[in-house]
Amino acid sequence: MTVRIYHNPRCSKSRQTLALLRERGIEPDIIEYLKHPPGTDTLSHLLTLLNLEPRALMRTQETEYKANNLDNPKLSREQLVQALHDHPKLIERPIVVTEQRAVIGRPPENILTLLE
Repeated sequence: MTVRIYHNPRCSKSRQTLALLRERGIEPDIIEYLKHPPGTDTLSHLLTLLNLEPRALMRTQETEYKANNLDNPKLSREQLVQALHDHPKLIERPIVVTEQRAVIGRPPENILTLLE
């Protein structure tokens, strides 16, 4: 099984999730999304796997959320996905992905559903 983690090494939940994967013998592909933001197509695919709309993946307390008026209900899905790409700090983390599914590791134990 191929496993990928969208990871922020400065985030304790992200570090805990990575450690949980490794404890189970899984060495995931690690994408430091702040250094390498996912493209809009990848973000759209992640949202589909997560069964979420873009705002549900956004960290709404971040300065970028308020500064870019991302709470505006008139913004389209495409505009919100673009904002996630343009401001990767807004992406809730970590996201763990397999071929068919994805889950947000908050709490880290959420990822165990992917490994069943």
